[in-house]
Amino acid sequence: MPRMALLHRAEIRPTKLELLTAWLPSRGWYQGDAAAEVVRVAAYRFDDPAGEVGIETLLVRAGAGPVHQVPLTYRGAPLPSADAWLIGTTEHSVLGTRWVYDACADPVYAAALADAVLAGTGQAEEYFEVDGHREVRAPNMEITSDSGGIDVPTVGAVRRVVDGTLTVIVTDTVELTLLRRPDAAAGGPPAGVGAATLTGAWDDVTMPLAYASVR
Repeated sequence: MPRMALLHRAEIRPTKLELLTAWLPSRGWYQGDAAAEVVRVAAYRFDDPAGEVGIETLLVRAGAGPVHQVPLTYRGAPLPSADAWLIGTTEHSVLGTRWVYDACADPVYAAALADAVLAGTGQAEEYFEVDGHREVRAPNMEITSDSGGIDVPTVGAVRRVVDGTLTVIVTDTVELTLLRRPDAAAGGPPAGVGAATLTGAWDDVTMPLAYASVR
């Protein structure tokens, strides 16, 4: 079954970019003018099979600074024991209050990222429901994996996150590495069973986005 992400034509206050403009300068891996407005460069989404959590990764830039990769999860209630990863809340005109998290500590994101990197499942197709009909929105970037497609073990809970320019997400079965600044990649994927790279392409740019390996 194709992976789908239902979008809503809605007002969001504050916007995702307004939240990131306030939050990004507080991160140790951020580079750029702390007073500059954050703008979107590109984005891709994953699908939550349970249909409860929105999963979107934004590639953003502030002023003349480098591109930063920020995965977000949108939830209808707080994620337990994840206050340190809360970016803020928004009011969504269709869905109500949404809790917006830096997704690196969210197990739903970890499972989706593992599938994308190791199994090559790709990104979710985005669509709107318009008068009972599905209206697909064309992606503004492409993601690909070099894994060749392997069976991904159940990812389960996030056991540890080491936040940095290379943010490492550790579960019982997989280790994921997210490139916060994709243009700062060096060294390739970590050694491990099923080590693989997720690559993103938009406009005339191609960059590694994440690595994954089976533990």
